[in-house]
Amino acid sequence: MTIKTPSDAVLLKPETLTTHERGGGARTTPLVTKAIGTQSFITGYTSFDGGVEIPFHSHNCEESVVLMEGDAMLDIDGLEYQLKPHDVTYIPPNVTHRFRNLSKTQPMKILWIYANVEATRTLEATGVTNPVSAEHKQ
Repeated sequence: MTIKTPSDAVLLKPETLTTHERGGGARTTPLVTKAIGTQSFITGYTSFDGGVEIPFHSHNCEESVVLMEGDAMLDIDGLEYQLKPHDVTYIPPNVTHRFRNLSKTQPMKILWIYANVEATRTLEATGVTNPVSAEHKQ
């Protein structure tokens, strides 16, 4: 459910929004997107099944991630940083990184914020670049 106020502010109810399968045990729920009027950033949730990790990648803009639930590892700069719920990251543009769910059985959930409505993801292994928004289409 999306509620638009007279001032064009928007209230989102995530439990009513569409979640998109990304494959490999990860799924994303877009929150603030161009479709609701943002012109400078986008946000969403990504949930990871037990033991899931996303591939090393980078973005064309700044990114912040908040671990909402679960136990996670951030791999960046050749180092590992264990995260607990409500830890926050800031990742500059074009810095390769990934997040891993440390639990084999419990889910993990992150809130991501990209500082560009045209945010892209470039996979380190292949060099392929796609818009982040492409993950939100069925």
